[in-house]
Amino acid sequence: MKTWWAVAFAVVLTFLGIGLVFLITRQPKGEPIKLAPPPTLAPLLVHVTGAIASPGMYALPAGARTQDALVAAGGLLPDADAGLINLAAFLEDGQQVWVPWKQAVPEPAERGESIPNLPEGQPSLATPDPARPININLATQTELESLPGIGPVIAQHIIEYRQQFGPFENIEEIQAVNGIGDAKFDQIKDYITVGQSP
Repeated sequence: MKTWWAVAFAVVLTFLGIGLVFLITRQPKGEPIKLAPPPTLAPLLVHVTGAIASPGMYALPAGARTQDALVAAGGLLPDADAGLINLAAFLEDGQQVWVPWKQAVPEPAERGESIPNLPEGQPSLATPDPARPININLATQTELESLPGIGPVIAQHIIEYRQQFGPFENIEEIQAVNGIGDAKFDQIKDYITVGQSP
């Protein structure tokens, strides 16, 4: 009788030992891998200006091209020079898209006189009309360069001045811009305004 109990006890201990070994050697069950959804790309914010129907800031989807920005801004004006724009270029956040105007070509002088070639680096725009003065608070770089004696550097100084100090209150204030003295002011005073351009 004692032998039977001993055998039964040994069998139970054996099963317990096997179970214990199985629990110890069993691989832990890991967490399933969860794939995160692809990140949503933030929209691009671009500034469209120049010869465009509705200049301003526009939010466009990632991967947008220049053509998309022009469509969002209402399309080109009739006097826009689309040939100078790369419509297929990809846009970047914070980029400015500037649409140039077609440049006015000076008419040949009367009595068969030819027009002298402009020095290199000088704007090829015709002199502005005193009846339609340029608003120095709104003018683009190209419009400022069309003023007599104003080249790219001084035009940039004018833009930087109004960005730093705000709009000009009168045309005389432009003399505070680096590069514009009394003589330069006398050249341009009949062609500029601080009011609304006609």
